[in-house]
Order: sequence, then C-alpha cells, then structure tokens
Amino acid sequence: MNNFFERLNEWVRTSVTIRMLSVAFLILLLLIPASMIESLIREREMRQQDVIREISSKWSGPQTLTGPILSIPYDAYERANDGKMVKVTQWAHFLPESQAVTGQLAPQTRRRGLYEAVVYNAQLQFAGRFPSPDFSELGIAPDQVHWNDALVAVGISDMRGIEKEIQLQWAGQTYALNSGIETRDVLPGGASVKVRVAEGAGRYEYRFDLELKGSQSVFFVPVGRETNVTLQSDWPTPSFDGAFLPAERDVTETGFQAKWHVLHLNRQYPQQWKGSAYHLATEASPRYGIEPALQQSDQAAFGVHLLVPVDQYQKSMRTAKYAIMLIALTFVVFFFIEILTRRNIHPIQYILVGLALCVFYTLLLSLSEQIGFNAAYAVAALATIGLITAYVSSIFKNGRLTALMAGILTVLYGFIFVVLQLEDYALLLGSIALFVLLAVLMWLTRRIDWYQFGKKPPQEELA
Repeated sequence: MNNFFERLNEWVRTSVTIRMLSVAFLILLLLIPASMIESLIREREMRQQDVIREISSKWSGPQTLTGPILSIPYDAYERANDGKMVKVTQWAHFLPESQAVTGQLAPQTRRRGLYEAVVYNAQLQFAGRFPSPDFSELGIAPDQVHWNDALVAVGISDMRGIEKEIQLQWAGQTYALNSGIETRDVLPGGASVKVRVAEGAGRYEYRFDLELKGSQSVFFVPVGRETNVTLQSDWPTPSFDGAFLPAERDVTETGFQAKWHVLHLNRQYPQQWKGSAYHLATEASPRYGIEPALQQSDQAAFGVHLLVPVDQYQKSMRTAKYAIMLIALTFVVFFFIEILTRRNIHPIQYILVGLALCVFYTLLLSLSEQIGFNAAYAVAALATIGLITAYVSSIFKNGRLTALMAGILTVLYGFIFVVLQLEDYALLLGSIALFVLLAVLMWLTRRIDWYQFGKKPPQEELA
C-alpha cells in the first residue's frame, strides 16, 4: 500500500499533464481576485460621479437654455361633458425668425477629496427678432386673440444658476423677466414676462443678457428659423456634443472657440403651433448621468461639455482586462522553466506570484488617483517586477533564469502600456503580439516528445 501511494505521489510530482492542469486551474482561480479588482475600479469611478453630482447640486447643475418663445393666449371652444360648447383659453406659440447667442464661459474646478468637478460662470448675450404673429396660418380669428396678455418665456434648466436680473429689450422697451411661466405647454420651467404685441405691427427686435452659473455642460435648444451660437472659453478640454457639432471650432491649450449654425429645417418642430403639440424641454443633456431631455428638443439640443481630463479609471479598467493574459503568460513561463530545468515549483509559489500580479492593479488604481496614470503605472510595474524577481531568485537560485524572468515581465508590462496608448490599434497590436508569442512557443517546443518527456534528460529533449 505504501509503495502504491509512493508511486502515485511520484507520478503526480513528475507528470507534465498533471502540472499543466494544475497551472490552468490556478490561472482560473486567480480570475476571482482579478474580477474583484474590476469591481473596485467601477466602485471608485461611481464614487467620482457621485462627488461630481454633489458639487454640481450645491453650485448649479448642467444648463440647457431654450428660447425666447413668444406665447399669446386666444379663445377657443371645447365640448364639455354635458355636450355644451364652452369657451376656454389656449395658447399659440411663435419662435423667432433669427437668433444669435454669443458668450464667454469662465470655468473653475472644485475639489472634494481626491475628486474634481468643473463649474462655470457664463456671460451670454441673446439677440434676434420675431416676425409679426400670423394667426391665420393657425386657423385663429384675430378677434379671438388676447394681444395684451402676450408673454416671452426663456427656458432655463436650473434657475439657481441665475446671478443677475434678466432685462429684456423688446421693440425699444425694457422688461424685467420674472420666475415661472404662466403656460406649461412648451417649457416646464424658466422665466417670463408679458410684452406688448399688436396685430400687424411688424417685426419685434429683442435682446437680453444672461449671467448664469452651471456645471459640467451648457446646451442650447435652437428656436430660431436660423440659429447662430458662438462660445469662447479658456477651458482646454471641451467635448462638443448633442444633435449638432460646431460648424467652426478652434481648440488649443489655452482654450476653445466654437460656432454653431442651425436652420429650422434641421429640427423636428415648426416655427409656430397651438397648445402643447410640441414640448421643448429644459433638462440637461442625457450624457454623464444627467436627466434626459424631453421629446423634440432632445433631438435638437447642442452644446459643450467641459471635461476634466481624468481618465485613470477608464485606463485602469482597460489594464485590468489584460489580467488573464499577464497571469497566463507568466505562469506559462514558470511552467516551461519548471519542466525544462527539472525544478519543481509548488502550487503555493504559483499562487503567491499570481497574487503579486493582482496586487499590481490595486497599486495602479490607488497611485493613479494621486499622481496620474502614467506615473502610477511605472511605479506599480517596477514594484511588482522587483517583488517577483526577488522571489524567483530565491526559488531558482540561478542568475540567468532570474534575469530571464525579469526581462519577460518587463516586456509584458511594457507591451500592455503601449497597447493602452494606442486605442485605435489596440486590438490589432494585441492580436499580432499573441500570434507571435504562440508561434515562438510552438517553435521552442517543436521537438519535445511530451509522452516521453518525463523519462528523458532535458538535454536530449532540446537536441
């Protein structure tokens, strides 16, 4: 019986197949901590987004601006439940013939612990003109119109951002806008004021300045038959987003300037309509976890996000995707060194090396929050390579094998770093590298007789 167990133990210890299966099992086992590291990266990224939302909520949120819109009430008749016709007040809405917006964004960063959020002060000037309201196209008789109750409304997604009273210059007269809009047919919120409008009085020139606080982004809903928006800022990392990209833009290290040009034919709502047929929302862009815009304006809003150039979580996550490859290649090298040199490496030693490879990712994540991704990658890689090299030296007690292992790890970490920098060609480069690596392994092992490998000295196998 003892002889049987001794033979079984010797077979397990010397069998190449058993060792290969053991290495494969250990690789799969180490995917558990690798998966936990990916969860940690996602958790830290979510924490960053929570902090950004918290800072934005105390300053003022992302802003989406809509308008101005001219709304005029009129008398209409509806059939009541008892069958009688009753008079009700409804609203007709008119958009400007032309609109021009020019503005300056003055951004600043606010910190909360390790995280940053960008906020801004905006100086915006709105100017344009409305045509004389034509109710005949809407099938409304002139005597039904309440001309004296006409109002101009401006949609502002976060009213807390208004820093100064809004003075509307309308047809040579000045009006102060008030919070709230009498009709909710078109806009859910904003500021409005009653203005003087007369039948057949011609065009109405308007102008107003808007001093506004916001965070992360500013968007505009095009309301003019022709809408032109020009923005300038000293923020060097803008992200132009929405339904329309700038017709002209200039982004430098000292800031950006962008110009948009949008026609009424580019959107899904007309220049005039009755009631709530078209609802132009004032919510912010749906990107980055912001509440989604509503209906037609969601398809037409455009603007800019002021991005904080912090991408360590995205790069850390991409690096963690290579954990299986890094662990597998390192273990394959260990495996071939083990069988070619007849040095038995215990599974515990495999696990310790694998855990050192996993700790690299926690080092990378924690250091990248402090010193940036590239520097963190260099420090974490050097620390990991140094730790594994020192451990391998005590196992192999061979300077050449230790140097070989250190060189292989250096090449692997360097390769992954290069792949991370080449986003557009990462898949191509990775595929080519894996193909070349597989070809090298096949070439080096082409003469090994795996069935008789345990019975022959390594010199004969490599002959």
